[in-house]
Amino acid sequence: MLTQNPNEAIRPDFTTQEHEEVRQKLIDEGFNADQAARSLSALWTLTNNADKERWALEQRRWHEAERREEEEEEERRQLIKDEQEAARLEDRKKNKNKYAPLVRGKVPSDPTIIPAQYALRKMKAGDYCELHYFTNKGLEDAKVSNLLAEPDALVMLPAADGLHSWVPAAAVKDPKSAPIVKDENLSWEDFNKAAPRMIASMKLHDWSDDRKQQYREGLYEDGPN
Repeated sequence: MLTQNPNEAIRPDFTTQEHEEVRQKLIDEGFNADQAARSLSALWTLTNNADKERWALEQRRWHEAERREEEEEEERRQLIKDEQEAARLEDRKKNKNKYAPLVRGKVPSDPTIIPAQYALRKMKAGDYCELHYFTNKGLEDAKVSNLLAEPDALVMLPAADGLHSWVPAAAVKDPKSAPIVKDENLSWEDFNKAAPRMIASMKLHDWSDDRKQQYREGLYEDGPN
């Protein structure tokens, strides 16, 4: 196997002192000095041409082997990729919840409205609920009450069917709590703040559309005088 490219080789000058010994061998065979130098040049050219053909053949074989190796490597990578994809699909089939799409929602910019549990209980039961619980004062009272109440405290109350049930103490009105302001005595400022908050609370706690509409109409028809 050739280690140097014969196309880059430079033909020697066989008339120089460096090649005197090989010229002398041809002179001893009957050549004169000029004939000996030309013969040596021709022999070198024939050898170099043969080396060029050999070099080209070796290069073609080397590139072909390299191409086959790259193709085999690509086939191996594709096989691994196919196996990984098959494994992923099988895992996805077995663990559907793992691949469920995430719901990206906007971060709410409105402040959280947490009215008194007593007010929410009245609304869920379909009873009339005063707007006072959704005013700044009512929400502040609810906040203080929630901080002071025992989180696990329960009380027993009668239900509509005559049976009794246990409910959180925070959902029952404290008889010692501060009196509320009736709707008709609210200022327009408090009314305009409380009414939208109550409607938002209806949406949050999954009221029916008919009941929401009825409550909206009742709120704005019976606003403060």
